Amino acid sequence: MSVPARTLENPTAASRVDSFALRHALAQFPQGIVAVGAEVDGAPEAIIASTFTVGVSLDPPLVTLAVQHNSSTWPKLERSGGELGISVLGRDQNGLCRQIASKDRANRFTGVDYQLQGSALLLDGVPMWLRTRIYNQVRAGDHDIVVLEILDLGFTEGAAGLVFHQHEFKTLTSLS
Repeated sequence: MSVPARTLENPTAASRVDSFALRHALAQFPQGIVAVGAEVDGAPEAIIASTFTVGVSLDPPLVTLAVQHNSSTWPKLERSGGELGISVLGRDQNGLCRQIASKDRANRFTGVDYQLQGSALLLDGVPMWLRTRIYNQVRAGDHDIVVLEILDLGFTEGAAGLVFHQHEFKTLTSLS
């Protein structure tokens, strides 16, 4: 799809950004995929997100996540006791990603291996995990930006990640 760009000479050519065009434009930017999870009322809960940002702050160590206001799972995660697990999904975890994101709530965690650290749910076999707690939240349009403080972490050096790019899950490959 090709969308005519506004030029610097005519910056007000479109006063409102078309949401369809915006989605397609933003899809050109590859984004990592994370599962944000916790145990809530004795059951595992998680959302899948591509709106995760690292390197927000090193002192204190902070990351962010944007969550849609219409999420039915986020309110449950908010009341999990404060700690959330962030599991960065890897190259071979496309199926796991789709399973956890499924509308079939009863089977989201069937056969899924995970660990709990406090209330934080961390998926096994991921390239990176973070145990976090909510630091701050800011309302931003149709999402909330959630700032998370990192309490603990683990990673596998060199593990390949899963990304969302051009409306598809893809894996990263080296150019060398």
